[in-house]
Amino acid sequence: MPPQGTRGPVAAETILRRQAQRESAARTYARSLPIVPVRARGLTIEGADGRRYLDCLSGAGTLALGHNHPVVLEAIRAVLDSGAPLHVLDLATPVKDAFTTELFANLPAALAADARIQFCGPAGTDAVEAALKLVRTATGRSGLMAFTGAYHGMTAGALDASGGASDVRVTRLPYPQDHRCPFGVGGAEGARLGARWTESLLDDPKGGVPTPAGLIVEPVQGEGGVHPAPDDWLRRMREITKARGIPLIADEVQTGVGRTGAFWGVDHAGVVPDVMVLSKAIGGSLPLAVIVYRSELDVWAPGAHAGTFRGNQLAMAAGTATLAYVRHNNLAERAGVLGERMLAALRSLAADHPCIGDVRGRGLMLGVELVDPDTGDAAPDLAATVRRECLDRGLIVELGGRHSCVVRLLPPLTLTDEQAAAVLERLADAIAAAARRSH
Repeated sequence: MPPQGTRGPVAAETILRRQAQRESAARTYARSLPIVPVRARGLTIEGADGRRYLDCLSGAGTLALGHNHPVVLEAIRAVLDSGAPLHVLDLATPVKDAFTTELFANLPAALAADARIQFCGPAGTDAVEAALKLVRTATGRSGLMAFTGAYHGMTAGALDASGGASDVRVTRLPYPQDHRCPFGVGGAEGARLGARWTESLLDDPKGGVPTPAGLIVEPVQGEGGVHPAPDDWLRRMREITKARGIPLIADEVQTGVGRTGAFWGVDHAGVVPDVMVLSKAIGGSLPLAVIVYRSELDVWAPGAHAGTFRGNQLAMAAGTATLAYVRHNNLAERAGVLGERMLAALRSLAADHPCIGDVRGRGLMLGVELVDPDTGDAAPDLAATVRRECLDRGLIVELGGRHSCVVRLLPPLTLTDEQAAAVLERLADAIAAAARRSH
């Protein structure tokens, strides 16, 4: 139970006011979601003011099983009750061994057969840093290729590889998309042109792009606006990088553990990367981040990448339980089926609302791009209004994409048909209300 004096509208307002006074100006979700969660289970969050919300943010995709799933709580309690040490640096423990074994059982088979794992600091951005450091060490090269619209984290190296970088030290490549294709054609032809551009840059002796240490890609760009990579294009990226000895890094921080309708985002295309960056759902709601990679890249000296909190035993136990539950209950397949159904419903909704410029996604990683119905331009104010209207109706969503005009849905993989219908109903009502306000 929460401490006394932390429930009720007055207490909620007091806590929010203290947060605004004490926390940094960098806080993000707290600005657009002024709630004080005190209880949560599955899809539902209860605020200190007594209101209930359907959570389609899920810890930015962290909560594969939703809040406080029984198998996760049981795994955490088992470690606590066992008397096992909770802090072990990178020492071997039974808990860690069980996690690694379960993770390897779910990796693409061709990678698992020859993989090494590096436990990183507890955030996904540190795992990205580790991946970049790894390929640079292994290849002896320093350059990097990444994609427009990418998001890989908030530390220096990860920001360099992300789409919002201001001091560009990374070669940017076009990421395929239909709604705002950089080549103006979209579809398979737009993806083909993007791959051709990549190949041309790498092979042109006057292109100004020396062979990079690696190429990093998200199978679905999440923060970039929910853009799934076409399977053929991703396979072509694998062919291009492999032929030139360039390690391919798949950032699966948000797409992993069943989110897209396959256990890993790369599984849709049958691609086996050289390095996979994993975090969020692999910790079962607790902080955990790793990279797994081909053994021939394992040229690091001891201590070349480290972190005091890379031995989080509770997160490993929760992660093992989550990975196993997703696998045994076919939740990836379930996410694919339910996601397609929700996409169809959202596209039907778009037919009635000219302010919906595009609907896209894969599995339970969905996006609705809002536009000015007269010009087709991005409509960030309208998107922000939709987010507020959703919150008023007890639905938590976030925004992403260029100009923050894409409403994103990241519900837990345990979402039921009834809950999905409730989410869609509340979102449809919020969009209609926001559209009325905009006029």
